[in-house]
Amino acid sequence: MVVPRSIPLINPRASYLACKEEIDTAIARVMESGRYILGQEVSAFEREFTAYIGVQYGIGVGSGTEALHVALQACGMKLGDEVITVSHTAVATVAAIQLCGARPILVDIDPHTFVIDANQIERAITSRTKAIIPVHLYGNMAEMRIIRSIADRHGLRIVEDCAQSHGASYGGQKSGVWGNIAAFSFYPTKNLGAFGDAGMVVTNDPELGDRVRLLREYGWRQRYVSEIPGLNSRLDELQAAILRVKLRYLDRWNEERRKKAKTYTEMLAPLGVICPSEGLGVKHVYHLYVIRTRERDALQRFLKEKGIETLIHYPIPIHLQKAYEDLGYRQGDLPVTEQCCSEILSLPLYPEIKESEMEEVIQSIRCFMKNGRIK
Repeated sequence: MVVPRSIPLINPRASYLACKEEIDTAIARVMESGRYILGQEVSAFEREFTAYIGVQYGIGVGSGTEALHVALQACGMKLGDEVITVSHTAVATVAAIQLCGARPILVDIDPHTFVIDANQIERAITSRTKAIIPVHLYGNMAEMRIIRSIADRHGLRIVEDCAQSHGASYGGQKSGVWGNIAAFSFYPTKNLGAFGDAGMVVTNDPELGDRVRLLREYGWRQRYVSEIPGLNSRLDELQAAILRVKLRYLDRWNEERRKKAKTYTEMLAPLGVICPSEGLGVKHVYHLYVIRTRERDALQRFLKEKGIETLIHYPIPIHLQKAYEDLGYRQGDLPVTEQCCSEILSLPLYPEIKESEMEEVIQSIRCFMKNGRIK
């Protein structure tokens, strides 16, 4: 039996090879500098990334989870506060809320865009609600004008979770601009990925920016003098130098993702699978290309037999996970989320994926949908 070649879901190494000489030069520059934490590379990346997003302040931190945690802390989240977000997200979103002592209040998603259903937010607001975290999932964006209006009406903070939406836009403005504060992850598989953990908090609010800068390093403005209780969440110089190089390619890579996603949609939609869709006024950057089908599990097994890697982002919604039983949710509480989680499948997509590889994925899905079983 001939074992088919593997088509990976993602390929971070390919983005390194695409700009290898520049990245190697940047790494060497850092190594030769002798400064490895919060130096010139971090400062430069903070300036360059905030200019790209269109905000005034950017503070590099250790990871996307820490970016969310510190952003919430800067907004004053504390024990007893409530933060509205979704169950269909990476667990980091809810983990960051609980790290502040606050309580996650989970609402349902839109079945087409997979992001928070803005119509569900207002009914979840109580006297304890302090913030909303819209998660811009898979490279899509939430309906930020509606969410902004709700937040303003109720005096709530908006903390954007932009971990998967580097370069995405809504109404012509990029993710990270719409909220009071926003958190980005630069995990290696992201559209803008480092070679390890890294994150950033961005904001247009000078007071929030100053507070985040204090929080990320023990509350220091002056070394060894803590103005407020803080933590250690610092972006290192190597990751910043690498991200500076890759930032220059981000728009080009995002356009490649959009082009390839369009090809998938044109070829797969007629086969009966539900393809991803963009919200009104949204420019989706396809961090992941996620389809839906009731035959998801069988299709995933079939593609695995063909050497095609897929994943489920995410198989168990947070409100049904054992770690979060104490939140008090039950099966059936978030029906759209639960149905989507039983049907979603992420297909191989990254800027460097070959047309022949995409054709192999498409033909394999066509074969499965025609025959309805593994052959």
